[in-house]
Amino acid sequence: MKRKLTPKETLAVASLLFGLFFGAGNLIFPVHMGQAAGRNYVVASMGFIVTGVGLPLLGVVAMGLSRSESLAQLAGQVGKGYGRFFTVLLYLTIGPCFAIPRCATTSFTVGLEQILPHSDRSWLYLLLFSALFFAATLYFSLRPGKILTYVGKVLTPGFLAFLAVLILVTLLNPTTSISAVEPQGAYAAQPFFTGFLEGYNTMDALASLAFGIVVVQVIRDLGVEQPEAIAMTTVRSGVFSCVLMGIIYLLLTIMGVQSRGALEAAPNGGAALAQIAQHYLGRVGLLVLAATVTLACLKTAVGLTTSCAETFAGMFPKSLSYRGWVLLFCGASFLFANVGLTAIITYAVPVLMFLYPLAIMLILLSLLGRFFDYDRAVYRWVIGLTLPVALYDFLAALPEGAWNALRLDGLQAVVLKYVPFAGLGLGWICPALLGLVIGLILSQNFLAVGLAKLLHISPLVGLCTGSIPMVGGHGTAGAFGPVLEDFGIMGATTLCTAGATFGLIMGSIMGGPVGKRLIEKKNLLDTVVPEDDSLLVEDEKKHEPQDPIRALF
Repeated sequence: MKRKLTPKETLAVASLLFGLFFGAGNLIFPVHMGQAAGRNYVVASMGFIVTGVGLPLLGVVAMGLSRSESLAQLAGQVGKGYGRFFTVLLYLTIGPCFAIPRCATTSFTVGLEQILPHSDRSWLYLLLFSALFFAATLYFSLRPGKILTYVGKVLTPGFLAFLAVLILVTLLNPTTSISAVEPQGAYAAQPFFTGFLEGYNTMDALASLAFGIVVVQVIRDLGVEQPEAIAMTTVRSGVFSCVLMGIIYLLLTIMGVQSRGALEAAPNGGAALAQIAQHYLGRVGLLVLAATVTLACLKTAVGLTTSCAETFAGMFPKSLSYRGWVLLFCGASFLFANVGLTAIITYAVPVLMFLYPLAIMLILLSLLGRFFDYDRAVYRWVIGLTLPVALYDFLAALPEGAWNALRLDGLQAVVLKYVPFAGLGLGWICPALLGLVIGLILSQNFLAVGLAKLLHISPLVGLCTGSIPMVGGHGTAGAFGPVLEDFGIMGATTLCTAGATFGLIMGSIMGGPVGKRLIEKKNLLDTVVPEDDSLLVEDEKKHEPQDPIRALF
């Protein structure tokens, strides 16, 4: 049994994770964002990287550090029923309903369709291509033990080689200066938040909760069994893969901006990639693009199919085997792929607007859970208050026809008026923070009341040491102490004040050494710049007695 992986094995696992993440959306959305953002591409890229790189990294880290065996277990902190609901919905979204069909359709639309002669038989070409695509996906997915070899050692290096050719040619031959490209649409007014929401479309934050399990299993198959070693290897692999994704995102965005000198902004990233490849490399460029996109999408489809099948086989052991779920998901993905790329993207957006806030909060709660002992009350309040706003975001993202049919203009007016950041698609932030505060307060009180019961004293005495003094301090202690005395707790004001004083003293006792250690560890004293203390010395002349007549005149 190994204690840790060799550097070569760690690199292979990181390559696997990158290969699972980087698919069709990762190629097309940054390019389209670059064309639309123009000279605001830096700010837009920062927002995109938060949701397209930062959140996936946090998701992988959360799965590694939480030591959860499945997403259902991780989401089950809210409740068993919610864990099953969230898991099924997330896997269907990143699986046969949207992400896997998008892999095949994007491969065809961006790559092969540009080479084939245009005719009314495009649907037939898509049918044949998707059949071959999912036949390959089925072959690799039925051999999950070989996923490290297929994706990490074969498909990912091949994909990077093709992508490097396309990026280098376009970046070395810019058609215009970046400063001359005007931003379009929402990128002119809100480039950061627009890029932030654009990162949703990659689905990587959702996929990270699924791929984290795959990576953990691969690490175990390589001989590492200790939970600490598995967690650290997962974190290192996540950091490597996400940094590489961030670099590629930035290069693709710049490529999109620089193409605006010779090309008009395309309606989507797929068309933009096709235009850029043809402009710089002609028909050869289209062939390179077709190979790049097909490899990127195939490796992602394999990873998604494997993750979905293993999850459903574990959640529903009496239904289908792993092989049966793979066949079912490949068949369903084949059917959905033939509705077309536009339809898939259109109907995926509302679902993503609903799922992303819930996934973000689940990731953050998993990372911060040790600070509140993974108290279920915190999870339930945060998710419970996030859920209604996420549902509104789902409704707001529906196609115009569905929105008008539901007559939701009145609801929209109320939400935009009373919920901060709702107009930016981030209305869930404040309710989630409110839920966190309420959950932490209740967690403190549950602990205090529970200890009071164990000690066979009044629960109200426990409240005197709970959130009243620990959250509000001496002011709240002085305000609520008399109220508790009215309920028959003699000396409640004294108890509350003592609790607040204890919290203040313990905070000082812990804060001093911790602060000193951090100052010494970071060598902050070496960065101190002496200041001119003479500015602090008062002018003594103004204190000298003056003639009142002279001072008056």
